[in-house]
Amino acid sequence: MNDNLERPVPEQFPMSPRFRAGAAPAASPPPVLLLVNLGTPAAPTAGAVRRFLAEFLHDHRVVELTRWLWCPLLHFLILPLRAPKVAKKYASIWSAQGSPLLAYSRALAEAVQARLPGVEVRLAMRYGEPSVRAELQEAEAGGATEIAVLPLYPQYSASTTASVHDAVGAELARWRRRPALRLLGDYHLDGGWLDALAASVREHWQMHGRGELLLFSFHGLPVFQDRAGDPYAGQCRASAAALAARLGLREDEWQLAFQSRFGRAEWLQPYTMQTLEELARSGLRRVDLICPGFAVDCLETLEEIAVENAAAFTAAGGEALRYIPALNAGAAHADALAALARRELSGLGA
Repeated sequence: MNDNLERPVPEQFPMSPRFRAGAAPAASPPPVLLLVNLGTPAAPTAGAVRRFLAEFLHDHRVVELTRWLWCPLLHFLILPLRAPKVAKKYASIWSAQGSPLLAYSRALAEAVQARLPGVEVRLAMRYGEPSVRAELQEAEAGGATEIAVLPLYPQYSASTTASVHDAVGAELARWRRRPALRLLGDYHLDGGWLDALAASVREHWQMHGRGELLLFSFHGLPVFQDRAGDPYAGQCRASAAALAARLGLREDEWQLAFQSRFGRAEWLQPYTMQTLEELARSGLRRVDLICPGFAVDCLETLEEIAVENAAAFTAAGGEALRYIPALNAGAAHADALAALARRELSGLGA
């Protein structure tokens, strides 16, 4: 008999607990779901807005001009003029909880987390804080090996969704051990999301009555990006048509328009403010408006639509522009996003 087989394991080489009979295997870290929204200034001040806009408008996905031309324009002309004006607009919607976009996004992330107990849900902003980089680094420190990224943009655009994918890729490029990764592209025709939107419109009609027309307003996009092959405009139209169908609207009971133009370039048309002015001049008095491209309420909905565009509508002869709030942290919205996340995570084996 070989004596070596009966010798005990030397004390200086103790058997690892994970290999001892009956020992439970080490717990694996939960999969991570990273929700990403656009971002917001840290404060409604000119300085904070300038820093936020500088980061946002430096992204080549957002402004596709050569840097040698764009950077001098941005830092010496646009930011000095634009930041103080935009800061006043942010101040008009700022709440005790801070930026509405950040507050609503946090509440939404918490609601999604409550529906995904076996998942670690994190919230990041593409620009500003909490950053994509910081949230992914915390996930790395926690040993994350499975990550699903859900940009809170229902319709895909290179300037939004692809930019989030860029930021995720840039951070993961430095990881020694890359995680299993799923990047959601869009959910513009997702049934749960459309059902949540339709329910929000019906609830608005039950509370306030029904306007003479429902206007779908989406964030705009420069026309040259659309012509370059960006699917955004087509997805916006598909979302609006699907939602109108769910609501049983005839073609003359709804319209689509694009808001938030910036600069002198031609953007997707028709423009929301001009459309509202034309509707008022044509005799319409009460128009309902919803922004299906915004997951939560923010400057573009609370100030641009509910204040500026509403004033333009009444000035042109309209009686009332009734803004239908974004889905925010509503239960149906959280249910829809949690279902999307489960599908993405199932591709990772979660």
